[in-house]
Amino acid sequence: MIIATILQEVNIDKKLQDAPNNDYGIGIFIGSMIPFVVLVTIAYAIYYYNKKRANKE
Repeated sequence: MIIATILQEVNIDKKLQDAPNNDYGIGIFIGSMIPFVVLVTIAYAIYYYNKKRANKE
């Protein structure tokens, strides 16, 4: 588990310093938010499904 964490560690500050222009920062922000948006969407879908199922009973 520790090895996977080390391999997935991303240094955003270094990416911003090596960026060709300032627009790269927007892409980094969007890319870092996508996993959270996907997880929230999945959590909401599960919540909605279970809520709908509980109302049928």
